[in-house]
Amino acid sequence: MTPAISPARLMRRLTALGEIGALEGGGVCRLALGDADKAGRDWLVAEMERLGLAVFVDAIGNIWGLRAGRGQGAPVMVGSHIDTVATGGLYDGALGVLAGLELIETLNENGIDTEAPVAVAAFTNEEGARFAPDMMGSGVYCGALGRDEMLAVTATDGAGVVGAELDRIGYRGSAAPVVPAAYLELHIEQGPVLEREGLRIGAVTGVQGIHWTEFTVHGQTNHAGTTPMALRRDAGQVAMRIAREADAIAAAFGPPQVATVGVFELSPGLVNVVPETARLTVDLRNTDGNRLNEATRRLTGFAETAAAQAGCTLSTRPLARFAPVGFDAALVGKVEAAARARQMSVRRMPSGAGHDAQMFAPLCPTAMIFVPSEKGLSHNVKEHSDEADCAAGAQMLLDLVCDLAGARI
Repeated sequence: MTPAISPARLMRRLTALGEIGALEGGGVCRLALGDADKAGRDWLVAEMERLGLAVFVDAIGNIWGLRAGRGQGAPVMVGSHIDTVATGGLYDGALGVLAGLELIETLNENGIDTEAPVAVAAFTNEEGARFAPDMMGSGVYCGALGRDEMLAVTATDGAGVVGAELDRIGYRGSAAPVVPAAYLELHIEQGPVLEREGLRIGAVTGVQGIHWTEFTVHGQTNHAGTTPMALRRDAGQVAMRIAREADAIAAAFGPPQVATVGVFELSPGLVNVVPETARLTVDLRNTDGNRLNEATRRLTGFAETAAAQAGCTLSTRPLARFAPVGFDAALVGKVEAAARARQMSVRRMPSGAGHDAQMFAPLCPTAMIFVPSEKGLSHNVKEHSDEADCAAGAQMLLDLVCDLAGARI
């Protein structure tokens, strides 16, 4: 029987990492490649080295620690990320990485070796909160994104370039990424389904497609009191029409289509001045790639027409384009079977959020394990998952790694 992980030790690590970049009143902010991210990386590397892992860093700043196996084959890899959004919680991403450390420590203390090596990875800029696109590190690792192109990406606020920031914090490495034999990612659900249905484990079947688009409307500044409505070139009004249309498209398409306006900025931003420039981002997601493409085409066409009707000009910039991804059917089945073997309630489900795992799906057998999120909250300082649920997910991760890596128990 696979040995038991230590729930208390797992939670101590989650708490310790959560203190790095902690926000007053709760939550955490470790934006990619910022000072808090560097401190989190330093802490993680120290933990990996303490566990006897060989630590590697590649050119995009991904970190992975390798535990040798009896053989020299490709490793079984587990991982996620430790960067957060500006108002993040302790569990998003961190659970997957720290559960990896916990399974390594459990193997070590029980003297268990494996045929295949086992790797624990933390990928750069999964969130995309500071640099677009998201899943940047895993995308470069797996060849879905160009390394040089990503190193040249400027931060969304204009402060910092990926390559220069990696140099600044000391995490632009040179190690060559390895192709794993399999990739597993434990993650909080970030949604309400498991908690609502009273289930402990989600066997994730795949990740829905994601299209991020930035719209910038250019109009003309003018006096808010003396300019008749019909004679305005109001960039703000056009931007509001685009935002309303995104919502209307989601409603017309129906579930699982979703639409989110995450950024909405007006310039010059004065109470009595017609806006000259408006910038907004729209996040569209759907499990059906064709429907997602159609939603994006419809919104872009509407935006072009709305701008022209208002005498404004429009520029659009795709920030991310990720097609829906299905995970390995056999490995998803193993996740489900492992849960049932532990008498844990389980259901198959898609992921509404993007994850590093979707980058690995074309590269090697890939699957994800979800555990419940309290009230479905994530990207929120009140994000929380119960210790028992986190421990259950970590135990399943260990069970699966022992199976896939040929543990000698």
